[in-house]
Amino acid sequence: MLWLSEVLLQHHELTTFEELTDVIRDKAGTGEMFFRMDVRPPYQDTPENWEEQLESAFTSVRR
Repeated sequence: MLWLSEVLLQHHELTTFEELTDVIRDKAGTGEMFFRMDVRPPYQDTPENWEEQLESAFTSVRR
């Protein structure tokens, strides 16, 4: 299971929501099956619908 908090802890180099979205897509492409969003991303550009966007990025990857 992929937890958003773990992704954020493992990727301190990320500075934007778009970069985070790319990492989530990459993780989904490696075979992760489930994704939990347990914290709000701390970036200034995090949109109001951030949960929907991250879920879409995770589920849109072809496996």
